[in-house]
Amino acid sequence: MGLFHLSAILVFDLVLKVSGNAEGDALSAFKANLNDPKDVLQSWDSTIVNPCTWFHITCIDDSVTRVDLGNAELSGPLVPDLGQLPNLKYLELYGNNLTGNIPNELGNLTNLETLDLYTNKLTGPLPDTLGNLKNLRSLRVNNNTLSGKIPISLTTIASLQVLDLSYNNLSGDIPVNGSFSLFTPISFKNNTYLIQKSTPAAPLPPPQQSTSGNKNAGVIAGGVAAGAAVLFAGPAILLAYWRRKRPQYYFFDVPAEEDPEVHLGQLKKFSLHELQVATDRFSNKNILGRGGFGKVYKGRLTDGSLVAVKRLKEERTQGGELQFQTEVEMISLAVHRNLLRLEGFCMTPTERLLVYPFMANGSVASCLRESKESQPPLDWPKRKHIALGAARGLAYLHDHCNPKIVHRDVKADNILLDDEFEAVVGDFGLAKLMDYKDTHVTTAVRGTIGHIAPEYLSTGKTSEKTDVFGYGVMLLELITGQRAFDLARLANDDDVMLLDWVKGLLEHKNFDTLVDANMQGDYDEEGVEQLIQVALLCTQGSAMERPKMSEVVRMLDGDGLAEKWDEWQKGEIIRQDFNHTHHKSANWMMLDSTSNIQPEELSGPR
Repeated sequence: MGLFHLSAILVFDLVLKVSGNAEGDALSAFKANLNDPKDVLQSWDSTIVNPCTWFHITCIDDSVTRVDLGNAELSGPLVPDLGQLPNLKYLELYGNNLTGNIPNELGNLTNLETLDLYTNKLTGPLPDTLGNLKNLRSLRVNNNTLSGKIPISLTTIASLQVLDLSYNNLSGDIPVNGSFSLFTPISFKNNTYLIQKSTPAAPLPPPQQSTSGNKNAGVIAGGVAAGAAVLFAGPAILLAYWRRKRPQYYFFDVPAEEDPEVHLGQLKKFSLHELQVATDRFSNKNILGRGGFGKVYKGRLTDGSLVAVKRLKEERTQGGELQFQTEVEMISLAVHRNLLRLEGFCMTPTERLLVYPFMANGSVASCLRESKESQPPLDWPKRKHIALGAARGLAYLHDHCNPKIVHRDVKADNILLDDEFEAVVGDFGLAKLMDYKDTHVTTAVRGTIGHIAPEYLSTGKTSEKTDVFGYGVMLLELITGQRAFDLARLANDDDVMLLDWVKGLLEHKNFDTLVDANMQGDYDEEGVEQLIQVALLCTQGSAMERPKMSEVVRMLDGDGLAEKWDEWQKGEIIRQDFNHTHHKSANWMMLDSTSNIQPEELSGPR
């Protein structure tokens, strides 16, 4: 009998070895070398062959495509085994305490599009093998202690759009060839021993007479990179000083029609004529949307690519151009898979235009409310994926932009969907951009009634918790398919506040009343319950009680929601009594005689 048991164990072990998952083995090896004080990797069970069931792992067709462990307080080394994830597209390990070298084996991840290792304690050189990552679009290793020269192989990655090597100990010359010719000094700042190669100044064309007949227009002195270096070096005062020192040349001020190919890193300055042609002179038939910031038009550029052109409406004030340009450039630096990328802009004495990629699937709002014969309603897996993607985008704005960006108008209209229904947060930074004439005190409330946090509506003061509230309301829109302003009508009780009604349905698990009927009952009850819990946590009346967006991301990933919900329920009775007595009239939305009023758009969709 003992021999039989031994044989069975050996056979079982052999089966495990034969059927073992190489990706699971690689990730298990990574986990084994990490210190995990918050136990975020507790679901990484090596006895489960397929790692696609683990938290913080995303798979497509049972193959790992994303490892998302940002801000997880992990410490320990990166292991060579990470190079055994052949279909990995996103490796996000930022904001931890990782140490040691970057393994050469990461160069084997030839499908990788994003490599985020910033804000760790990594040392040693950048591997030359990273040049093998021909699909890489974003490389951020800033805020480490990396040393040595920048590999020339990196300049051969034609797809590279975002590069940040700042705040390290890199040395030698900064390459200026290949893809690196597009990047400004901000990508390399605070590396004491890096040397910026000087580039020859572009020859100046003969002076051209301006339309006024008494001024000459020049071109960018020393190339775009030199001008951008001044812009990134500090506040607008520094750029103004540079202009006074070189009054015969212009930076940004070259009439767009004369120099339509001006680029700032990846940001292009379009000519007004180019965008007029693309949009058929801003024809009404090309309007995609309209709101508080202006109208958005569908356009087709001369190369055939589709774009969305936002035509801003604003009052002109003297001196506003420089600040507008600075704010546009800062918005363009916020690059993340779940943020709408700013491709370019156009600025004339009468126009302010922003150019974005065209989103074929429109907004979450349009997908939820507009019937399309060619497109079925959003199914539950898509809705859950949209919720997570939008949370990731907002978390990036709050935690990884410097200075942080508060959106101020989070709603289903401003969550866009790309070709693969990936959530893309739009309209971020525009509230700041449109308020550039003001001081640091915001003079106008921007947002949409039904989405605005109580503290913002009453005081005009915003914070990232304002966005958390709007996100929570957006989750309810995503679940119900209804506009936030229309949700109250579902309750059908003049004495019931909307959120209390939602809590009651959740308590009795009466999901059919709440869930969008277009899904025809085809949804995951447990998943809906969890999403409602997150929505209620995000829409608490007290801003301090709401979670951060980074916490929301973790909860949607399955990490910590149960604990957070239990904690919330313990104090709910006390909060309900207090709110009922003191704040009932100030609740963000009640059913009353105003139910027939249409929602006021203080700042509309993209």
